Amino acid sequence: MSPVQRDDRHHSLNLVPASYEDYRELARRRLPRQIFDYIDGGSFNEVTLAANRTDLQRLHLRQRVLRDVSELDLSTTVMGEQLSLPLILAPVGFGGMFAQRAEVHAARSAERAGISFCESTLSICSMEEVAAASKRPLWFQLYIMKDRRYAEDLMARAQAAGCTTLVVTVDLAVVGKRHRDVRNGISGPLSRINRLRRGIDIARHPRWVREVAWEGRPLTFGNLERALPNARVPGDFQGWVASQFDPSVTWDDLAWLRSHWPGKIALKGILDPEDARQAVANGADAVIVSNHGGRQLDDVPSSISALPAIVNAVGVDCDVLMDGGIRSGLDVVKALALGARACLVGRPWAFAVAARGEEGVDHLLKNIRDEMLVTFGLTGVTNVEQIDASVLATISAEER
Repeated sequence: MSPVQRDDRHHSLNLVPASYEDYRELARRRLPRQIFDYIDGGSFNEVTLAANRTDLQRLHLRQRVLRDVSELDLSTTVMGEQLSLPLILAPVGFGGMFAQRAEVHAARSAERAGISFCESTLSICSMEEVAAASKRPLWFQLYIMKDRRYAEDLMARAQAAGCTTLVVTVDLAVVGKRHRDVRNGISGPLSRINRLRRGIDIARHPRWVREVAWEGRPLTFGNLERALPNARVPGDFQGWVASQFDPSVTWDDLAWLRSHWPGKIALKGILDPEDARQAVANGADAVIVSNHGGRQLDDVPSSISALPAIVNAVGVDCDVLMDGGIRSGLDVVKALALGARACLVGRPWAFAVAARGEEGVDHLLKNIRDEMLVTFGLTGVTNVEQIDASVLATISAEER
């Protein structure tokens, strides 16, 4: 039985985290239920959420021995940007609700690890605050809104803050049906019973109330203050989102994006090879194979199962990244083996910062690095460029 499965609450809260699962358990204990479920949950019956993990776990690595692995190099380049390991901290909305100024902590940790941090449109900390805390240029994730002035303003601010890459989320024409959020009252009408339950739940987490809700103020969306002045999290935000996310966006709108963004553009939310080809044809520098962490349309393919066909379709024309289900250095190597240039992780850093703040994200990234070093050494590869399907022991003919 692992430490996080034990009944000893004191021991679990004070364990030295050794894995993603440990950080998830620590975050579960420290966060109000509605916030934990917001991070942890997916859409509908969470079939795709589960598949992101199970499909990765079905891939087995090929152990090789008696090879010179005395010098290992995890570094790579993504869209011309040097990374110390093939990892990016993904955009996660509401981050500052997980820990006080969480986005700032995550960006600092990413800088120390030599990787990039992607700021979300829906971050609590503004892009200016996060950029000022890190010497490494940020990436910025953009939602396209009906009033394009908001998006244009955000792109201008991101350029002024020194962001190098614009990550455009394209799989949110409509918001996914997330049953956990409905039950917890984060989305939809809040019943009297749910309001009472939520109040009791929050009262049972005084440390979170003190550090985040009080000392971490203001809990407003730092990147949307001009669009939604003084909006409190989460209530004032829901109606605005429903009215502003634009379901009419098409490929033609990429020309408008390019006219306002001189840097690199990556499209996040690609699951189909034809969409990947369209992305390249319309000037994308990278595509991110992603099902929004299983939070949008359920019963779609897992990210890892969709990856090979997209790599085959556009891998020579742009960088292909992957998001969804990555929890360890083992997972990163499996994704690289199927053609990903690098991976994005969202829930891991969210749980780590909720559990242990900046120290938690530092430790999580060190763990992933160490896990990759072990995996490199025992699969007999010494650098990222050597990783291909040959490091996998079981792989279907279709995926080859």
